[in-house]
Parts: sequence; C-alpha cells; structure tokens
Amino acid sequence: MLVSASHLLRLAYGRFAIGAYSVNTLEQVLGVLSGAQSAQAPLIVQVSHKARQYAGQGVLEATVHAVARLYPELAFGVHLDHGDEETCYACIDSGCYSSVMVDASRCTFDENIAVTRRVVARAHARGVSVEAELGRLGGKEEDIAVDESDAFLTDPDRAADFVARSGCDSLAVAVGTSHGIYKLQGGRKLRLDRLAQIQERLPGFPLVLHGASSVPAAEVGRINAAGGELGGSAQGVPEDQYGQAVERGIAKINVDTDSRLVWTRVYREFLLDHPANIDPREPGRLFVTECARLIALRSQIFGCAGRLQEVRAALAAA
Repeated sequence: MLVSASHLLRLAYGRFAIGAYSVNTLEQVLGVLSGAQSAQAPLIVQVSHKARQYAGQGVLEATVHAVARLYPELAFGVHLDHGDEETCYACIDSGCYSSVMVDASRCTFDENIAVTRRVVARAHARGVSVEAELGRLGGKEEDIAVDESDAFLTDPDRAADFVARSGCDSLAVAVGTSHGIYKLQGGRKLRLDRLAQIQERLPGFPLVLHGASSVPAAEVGRINAAGGELGGSAQGVPEDQYGQAVERGIAKINVDTDSRLVWTRVYREFLLDHPANIDPREPGRLFVTECARLIALRSQIFGCAGRLQEVRAALAAA
C-alpha cells in the first residue's frame, strides 16, 4: 500500500531507518520491490528529476505502482528526489507520489525557506509530505554537481528555525557525505558529532541522509576486472555507521550509487562472459536478482528488515 513518507519516518525514528532507493529502469523497480518483499521491509522508491526526463513523465511512477500490485502487502512510499519547485508541483498534482523533496539548498537561507513553504502548502493540501534540504553536499550525481569547495555542513543553530518557518516534514542534512562514488576520501568521516548537534535542536524530527551508499570495494573491484575504469579511491559510508546515524535522528537513508554499481557489474560481467548474447532479458533477469539481494542486505543493515507487519499494524491503528 502507498504510504505517506512522514508516517513511515515517524514510525522509524530512533529505532531504524527507511531505505529510499532511486530507480531509473523497470529492472531496478522489480529488484527494489522484490528485495523489500523478501526482507519484509517498508521502503521508499525514489524517482529523480533526471529519471523522469529519461523515462518520460509518469512512466516510472506508473511502473512502480504496477509492480507494487505484485506485492500487495508492502508498505511503500513514492518520492521525488531533488526536485525543483516546478517539478514538485507536477508530481504533487499527478497523484502518484506520497512525498516530494524540494531542493533549494543553492538558494540563500531565506529563499530556501520561501520556496519550501510554497511547496509545503501545495503538497499538504493533497496529503503529500515534503522533504527539504539545509546545507549542501558535494560530489556529482545526475544533474547535481557541487564542487567540494562549495559544499558546507548543515548549521545546527539554523536547523530548528528552518523547520519551524518552512513547515517541512523531514530535513536532509549535510554531515559529511557526498553524491557519487567518491564520498569519504582522504580520511574524511561521517560527522556524527554534527548530526548529534542537529538532533539536539530538533528532537524527534526525522532527518535524512543523502549520498549514503556504502560503495563496496568488492563491487568496484569486479567492475574494473570486467573492463571498468573506476578509481581506486572510490569510497562510501562505512556500514557500521548507519546504526549510529539512526541513533542521532536519521530516519531515511538514500541509496543510489550502490544500485548503479551492481547494475554496472552485472552487465559488464554478463556481456563479457556471453559475447554472443543479444537478449536484453538475460542480463536483466540477473540484475533484478542481484538488485533484490542488495535491497535485502541494506534493509538488514538499516534495521528495517522484518518490520513490515509491525509498520502495517501501526498505520492501520493511526
């Protein structure tokens, strides 16, 4: 069943995190939902602005809802990731989304609040929840490209003011992660101290961790062995830090890069091993299986595996 992201995050807060997985293709949708089903985990399926452009407006959203009918017991959200104001309105009005993220983090503090307030007014009138962003992550992913010199951490002293004035339902915070495969290079670490300071100013309020893939070294190694050229410095969030982040208010963890790595590894290896293959369904089936395995493992690490019936019961009682 389609669920408001704010409901899921309130249920998760302080106990586990909801995995939020970006999708661009049918195979990703199949893998994400079947992986959550096997893990008995609630989840959020994310569609970015660029993914909507790639597939065509409404196509991926319709695909998610169609595949979800195969798993009627799942509790899931459909979320717009990193949307501008205009795209947020289109997704809100479509009726396909249960939440949107408006990313005005490149604006001034007051402009960010103003844009977010406008989106919140439109979204809440349609029962859609809103994620905003304060601070700026570095790195590159799709149309997001921020030089590390222009990235900055979320200011704890401004976070509570931002939430109160914008009316957002959750807040994406910059605490050391970045987009892409080169996240925590050069000895950088997830700033759990900064995250704790934000939580102190916003007790009980759901925080979101962007750029949070773990970038497994094994995946990078297999891709390069199959002809890839990913740098050896590719590095993500250490898996043992996810639980520490949950303790400090993170209720939603975004995963995109890890799924892309699995896709790249599967297709490179398959086409290398089967040079005569011309059937796209053959590597596609293998990717669905491997993607599902990734989502099941992430659900375990985030603490949401096995929580599906608990979440459904809580939603029914609300």
